[in-house]
Order: sequence, then structure tokens, then C-alpha cells
Amino acid sequence: MADITDIKSIIYTEKTIELQESGVIVVQTSPRMTKNSLKEVFREYFGVTPKKVNSLRQEGKVKRFKGVEGRRPDLKKFYVTLPEGAEIANLSA
Repeated sequence: MADITDIKSIIYTEKTIELQESGVIVVQTSPRMTKNSLKEVFREYFGVTPKKVNSLRQEGKVKRFKGVEGRRPDLKKFYVTLPEGAEIANLSA
């Protein structure tokens, strides 16, 4: 069972801010989150039922810094389409 703590952050980039104007929010979550559990969290905590949810799983890159090899963490992002006129109160850019 997922809860609000599985949502790590709302992603704010130039591209995602443009998407927010058309009612799409980009959320970074823990890798165990599913579409249905994310919809449930949005219903329970924000009082909004998402119209559509798309997911993206991104593997972390291997990077080198001063000869030491490191790895960026794996990400899971969701593109959440809200119904027209719906807003999330806790959202601020």
C-alpha cells in the first residue's frame, strides 16, 4: 500500500512547467509505486481523481568524477493528467 511519503518530489523544469499549464503534473516517486497506487494517493490526499497517468522508469547513469566511478540513482516518474479545472493546493513553482 503506497502513501504520500512515496512521492519524493514534483519536478520543476522548463518542460514540466509548460506541461503544468495544460494540466499535467510530473511527479518523481519511489520505484515501487504503481499507477493505481498513485491514483489512490491523489484521491486521498489531494481530493482529485487523475484523468490519465503515464509512467516512466529511468535507470541511473554511471558517471566518473576525478577518476572515481559513481552511479546516479534510478528514477520513476509519473505524468499525471488532471481533469479540467482541477488544481492541487499544495503545488507551487
